[in-house]
Amino acid sequence: MNGVIDMAMFTNDPFRGIEHMMDQAMRAAATGSSMGMDLYRTDDNFIAKFDMPGVSPESIDIDIDQNTLTVRASRESEKGDTIKWLSRERFVGTFARQLNLGYGLDTSKITADYTDGVLTLTIPVAEESKPRKVTVSHAGAQKVIDGASSDQSTAEEAA
Repeated sequence: MNGVIDMAMFTNDPFRGIEHMMDQAMRAAATGSSMGMDLYRTDDNFIAKFDMPGVSPESIDIDIDQNTLTVRASRESEKGDTIKWLSRERFVGTFARQLNLGYGLDTSKITADYTDGVLTLTIPVAEESKPRKVTVSHAGAQKVIDGASSDQSTAEEAA
């Protein structure tokens, strides 16, 4: 451009501020104000993993009320008189996520671990809800059935 300044770059756009606010709101709705979660089952446990980067472990609060498990946490903003924000996209404040737990879980044995910005909840399946075999008993005498004809079996039993 040889020293010529393109004035189109400096044009005052009255919608630029609104567009910026909408972009921030959409980004917060998609990622910021809710905790990303993975949920899966292993043999005897359900595992829930929540993304919580930058959250102090002391701010994490987990409550169970009947069959509703609530996870709350907060992330504080950087504070100081010398800070001049250039970009501020990370959600700050308190956020929460609720899970409706089904029956058959042992909520008294839920464990929580917070490592590298990920909260992991292990929710065990109650013993009475685990798959099990039921044995069949028989009140009469036990007989071995081996595929021989019933006439042979009766003759062997008589002998």
